[in-house]
Amino acid sequence: MIIKKKGCLFILFLIFCVIGAIAAVFFYFNRVVPNTEHVGIEHYGKTKPIFYKGELYATDATGNKESLKLPLDFIQKHIDPSILYEDSSQSVIVTTQDKVVRLRSKGLTSTINEKPYTLKFPIDKQGSTVNVPIDPLQDLYHLDIRENEETGIVVVNQSGDSLAWGLVMSKDKEITTVPMRTGSSVTYPIIGDLALQEEVMIWGEESGWYKVQRKNGMFGYIAKDSIQFQRTEEIPNKVQVKPYIPWKPLGGKINMTWEHVTSKNPDTSKLPAMPGLNVISPTWFHLADVKGNLTNTADASYVKWAHSKGLQVWALFDNGFEPKQTTQALSSYDTRMHMIKQLLSFAQMYKLEGINIDFENVVTADKQNLVQFVREFTPLAHEQELVVSIDVTPKSQSEMWSLFLDRKALAQSVDYMMLMGYDEHWATSPKAGSVASIPWVENAIKKLLEEEEVPSDKLVLGVPTYTRLWTEETVDGKTKVSSKAIFMEKAQTIIKDNKLTPVFQPEVGQNYVEYKEGDKLNKIWIEDAESMKLRTELVKKFNLAGIASWRRGFETQDIWKVIEDSLTKRP
Repeated sequence: MIIKKKGCLFILFLIFCVIGAIAAVFFYFNRVVPNTEHVGIEHYGKTKPIFYKGELYATDATGNKESLKLPLDFIQKHIDPSILYEDSSQSVIVTTQDKVVRLRSKGLTSTINEKPYTLKFPIDKQGSTVNVPIDPLQDLYHLDIRENEETGIVVVNQSGDSLAWGLVMSKDKEITTVPMRTGSSVTYPIIGDLALQEEVMIWGEESGWYKVQRKNGMFGYIAKDSIQFQRTEEIPNKVQVKPYIPWKPLGGKINMTWEHVTSKNPDTSKLPAMPGLNVISPTWFHLADVKGNLTNTADASYVKWAHSKGLQVWALFDNGFEPKQTTQALSSYDTRMHMIKQLLSFAQMYKLEGINIDFENVVTADKQNLVQFVREFTPLAHEQELVVSIDVTPKSQSEMWSLFLDRKALAQSVDYMMLMGYDEHWATSPKAGSVASIPWVENAIKKLLEEEEVPSDKLVLGVPTYTRLWTEETVDGKTKVSSKAIFMEKAQTIIKDNKLTPVFQPEVGQNYVEYKEGDKLNKIWIEDAESMKLRTELVKKFNLAGIASWRRGFETQDIWKVIEDSLTKRP
């Protein structure tokens, strides 16, 4: 029995030895013996491959030489994520710092800043793929596009890129060529035999191999010891557009107020002095219908009065707070441009210095279209030296009032962003509370600066010059809450008439009173000089661009001096 057991163990040992030997041979031939198979451009699985920074793109280019076209999705991924194809207008739309370019997919007629521009070759759409001719792309983005006639490969570089070039070399004097392989190992097929001293682009390193690209566009891997760094090629930077510098008070901060105009402008001869004010924004322009037509209640004499007082006029344009017509008006380049042209015409007609955009009650699905409207409006407004600002609510989970606002993207286009720092507790709030407690406002500012990356020198703090008179009463065993907006002066009248003594609430940053009327309990979180002083301190604390008050006529006269002194006084 012992002899048989030893025999079995010996046989098992021999089997393991054979398996080990086979594995060793397999490893040798697969890891050590170089692969001699040669492959060509078919390796990429493309008819006209595009390479960007050493990476093969999924979609082919089309055409050749002057008729060469790049797929729109490639441009969106690597060059400009904001370029878009709009099916409703059958256009590719590009917005840059100073241009709005519409490239029509039918015909050669296009526009730059609404001026005619003729394409050499049309945009074409093949299924879901939109192909854009390189001529306008090179003008707009200053791309470096290298197309090789032999291989058809297209290599795209951007303005400002640096290309590393190396020479193929060998320490073995018997060798005249070096294989470029499809992967970082000798086991991969050869995609090209490179002559010594041939120059190749170096795109990176992987497992001791360089990722390289020949001048004919063929891409592969060469062992590191076969490449010697030679030089760096700098792709010329595009000509920098002179940036638009928006107006701001010399050495100071913006101090703006909104002039609420419903059907009739105020009698300017009766307006009180507003010391320190430097911008006024009358609510003059409103979206009227789905076609993008606007209503206009502007008054040239009001502008003349404002200018005589040294005030800039940034007229407000709103969407009428109608979500359905807003969706339609924003949905197409044609309707957006119709709105834009009217605004530019009005601005010129009334000699305005700016336009303040106020879109509210908008569905979240329109978020990108609103961004696109602002991107298209701003370059054209800047051509007329107009300051562009937009009003935004604090961040919240409210779809129609907050979630539709891409504050980060909007801030990249506009000159100023007005944070409407009020309505913490709104008209129909189920709970009585401050219109805008100081901690709540400060938190809203922080979110925009930190989470949305809005530059502090673009952010203007909107402050209330109104408050709410809250009434609580018990109905069927439950507390019923109602409110009405009251001006600053009305709150002071209530306090005086009811012989109330305000109590400052430090956790809110406001004075507070409450009083009974029968079974009803009334509450007021007071807007006054003390709360306004704290709001202006937030402007200085976060080095914001300024302050904007909603609205003129709600304030007590002492408020102007409070704002002026606080904004001009150095810490």
